[in-house]
Amino acid sequence: MSVKVPRAVAFSLALSTLVAGTSAHADGVGAGTLIENTASATYDDGTGSVTIPSNTVSVRVDELLDVTLTSLNSGPVAAEPGSAVLTFEITNTGNGPEAFTLTANPSVPGNDFDSTVDLIAVDTNGNGVYDPGIDQILTGPETTPVLDAEENLTLFVIVTVPGEVADGEQSDVDLLAEAVTGTGAPGTVFAGQGVDGGDAIVGANGASANAIGTLLVGITSVDLIKSATIADRFGGTSAVPGSVVSYTITANVTGSGSVSDLVVSDTFPTGTTYSNGTLKLDSGSLTDADDADVGEATSTDISVDLGTVAGGTSRTITFDVIID
Repeated sequence: MSVKVPRAVAFSLALSTLVAGTSAHADGVGAGTLIENTASATYDDGTGSVTIPSNTVSVRVDELLDVTLTSLNSGPVAAEPGSAVLTFEITNTGNGPEAFTLTANPSVPGNDFDSTVDLIAVDTNGNGVYDPGIDQILTGPETTPVLDAEENLTLFVIVTVPGEVADGEQSDVDLLAEAVTGTGAPGTVFAGQGVDGGDAIVGANGASANAIGTLLVGITSVDLIKSATIADRFGGTSAVPGSVVSYTITANVTGSGSVSDLVVSDTFPTGTTYSNGTLKLDSGSLTDADDADVGEATSTDISVDLGTVAGGTSRTITFDVIID
């Protein structure tokens, strides 16, 4: 409808904006949202006040493609030959639903060694820990489920550390995430590939992101060294009935990591009897009873629970037996 407005008549314009659909996200209004705008004019034509509308202009918001990827490991992940798990979080920072392809690269320049990528999995139960048989394993090409705007997902990259690594060696794994719709220079347009047939526009980070997970080899091992001294009842060192055999067991823990639940035990040799009250740890006496301290001696053996022991530590256990 067209209405001619006399020049002498004062009128006012009012704008009315209607936003329908998805609410605003971190990167603005949701993709596919219609922003509708209508103007109006009010004037006096001599017979009274008249209000007329303009036509409505609709603008559909295009989809912005953006993503962030971060490592959830607080630092290098302690590793040894065999399987290791690196944990990441992916977030769809665009304004519309999008899936992302994932590529894990274990051959990063500067690595002391390269691991082998076995699989990429999704934290299905949301507990932040890789659970084989429960968490979903992505098959090639590894692609996340479609993530809504601002939705995040925990990912696991499971690798195998080779057997020939040395203690203290380090290796990075680079995880890359790319929008399935496409990547490119910021502002690149994928016509008709956005929400509801709108365009998809590459965001500031190129619709791709990467993060580094680090493995640090901490091979920790335990060596036991056992020795004995003999004192006979004549002041010599002969092994005769009645002689006292004093055993020393040294546990040497080497490496940059630690071992847990370390228990040292020894069975008394046939033909000997334990000398009660002689069990010691690092020269400190232990009771023979199964009580609050870490040692125990029975009629057949001794046992000392050393617990968690860090690499570079040595613990010494001594006890006596008497030759029958």
